[in-house]
Amino acid sequence: MIYFGLLALAVSMVAFAAFGCGLGQGRVAGSAVEAMARQPAMAGKIQLAMLIGLALIESLTIYSLMISFILMGKLPPTKDVLELFKQTPKQELLSSAGEFGRTLAKK
Repeated sequence: MIYFGLLALAVSMVAFAAFGCGLGQGRVAGSAVEAMARQPAMAGKIQLAMLIGLALIESLTIYSLMISFILMGKLPPTKDVLELFKQTPKQELLSSAGEFGRTLAKK
């Protein structure tokens, strides 16, 4: 059961990779435009370096999207997970959830 919880956590964490790629692309493009405004003679070289950097960042985005699709395919259907929770004794669920789950159960 812990495996499926960690798998669901991993799928959600891949979204942070896509978010970081978006921030990185914005920063690269903004810095390149600023550099081209400062030195218009070097615009061609700056633009080439910017495009190579953007391609590498975009490849990371595509890989993270691919990994999220692979991991989502390994998750069981929600109906099966809920059925598993109904069949598992409450004490076993609390012991596998750790101290955090115990504090929530007391409240």
